[in-house]
Amino acid sequence: MTWNYWITLYIRTHCTARGLASSSIAAYDVALRQFWSYARFRLDDRPPDRIAVRDVLEYVQHLRDERHNGPSAVNRHVVILKSFYRAIVAMGHLEASANPMVGFPSIKGAPKKLPVVLSTDEVEQLLAKPDTDTVLGLRDRAILSLLYGTGIRATECASLRVSDVDFEGMMVTVTGKGGHQRTVPLNERVVAALDIYAGARGAALPTAPFFRSRRSRAMSRGAVYERVRTLAARAGIRKTVSPHRLRHTFATHLVKAGVGLVTIRDLLGHRLITSTQIYLHVTAHDLREAADRHPIGRLLGIVEHLLPDVKLPMQYSPNLRRRS
Repeated sequence: MTWNYWITLYIRTHCTARGLASSSIAAYDVALRQFWSYARFRLDDRPPDRIAVRDVLEYVQHLRDERHNGPSAVNRHVVILKSFYRAIVAMGHLEASANPMVGFPSIKGAPKKLPVVLSTDEVEQLLAKPDTDTVLGLRDRAILSLLYGTGIRATECASLRVSDVDFEGMMVTVTGKGGHQRTVPLNERVVAALDIYAGARGAALPTAPFFRSRRSRAMSRGAVYERVRTLAARAGIRKTVSPHRLRHTFATHLVKAGVGLVTIRDLLGHRLITSTQIYLHVTAHDLREAADRHPIGRLLGIVEHLLPDVKLPMQYSPNLRRRS
């Protein structure tokens, strides 16, 4: 059995049966062929059924030290290798005892960072930037309004069809990860932006792409990213702005508005509530306001009034406080 045969079998049989997106399948294929290349040049072209746990551990070190992959990339390679060997065992091409990924030690995940979001002023600057005197400008404003107003992903936005937008019901149906569909309600202003663009674009078949490129073709995910980045730069926003950052901004602004996590989870299309809990953070501005509202300021004022000739410890200079 050769590497090429097993990888092709895994991609065409297992990944296709799982209904993975074409981008995910391509990523799996690249990762597995990268490991094959490592086995060819570092492991004397060892076949897949003779790979040991030690080989994979050395590969993980190779990813870190020589390819300078971060924790997320390393974890992705390990997860793909686990899935690959598990599928090969399930298809009867490898004994379970020969699976090198059984009992493989867990890799420390990447530290989770709080998402960087846009302020309401920055969102306003961004939405005002498209040139609404042109069809493409109306399209860009509709895209920005939809991304910020619903929190949908760039791929979900790019793959939107005419029939997916319900103007009367004020909702949009999107197809998310794994082919799962969900219906997201639309704000009146988002509906208005979409309606104005649809009128300028002209009538289209229900199966036609809702957003069209300059050449009247369906927009790609990359094109949506490019429009958001370009418009943000023109708006003078110093933060790196992307469709996913607008998704973070959408969720964070809902949390600050008092919307429950379960509702936000359903709007974002998260399967687990743990994926949504990252938005339970507050900004530095919120922390400053909380500190300013603390009653200690009022209480210290009362103490100073009662003891006008006595200095409190915090009223001395730092040097005097250290000596005492």
